[in-house]
Amino acid sequence: MASSSSARRAHVQTRGLERVEGRHPEAEALELDRLIHERVRLGIVSALAVNGSLTFTDLRDLLGITDGNLSAHARKLEEAGYLVCTKSRDGRATKTEFALTRTGRGELEAYLS
Repeated sequence: MASSSSARRAHVQTRGLERVEGRHPEAEALELDRLIHERVRLGIVSALAVNGSLTFTDLRDLLGITDGNLSAHARKLEEAGYLVCTKSRDGRATKTEFALTRTGRGELEAYLS
């Protein structure tokens, strides 16, 4: 019985929609870099483009996000080669600093143009 009600919901949700074949001629120009397009990641690369480099704490506070959120998004950008993360010791504390790479700056410029 549950499968028939979910089938009805699926039918109701798609009613009135038409299937469109092919791609819009300007589709390539409209495609965005999905890695940068995410709001937090765009904030990270933009902040680093303006400031050169920022500590973990400064970047977190600037963007108003949690430690875990910054860590996850920064890791994705680092894996893609958009930013570099360096860690050093400041007394007993570890200091984490982020900077944009040439690739990251180029991708940001391409995204904005």
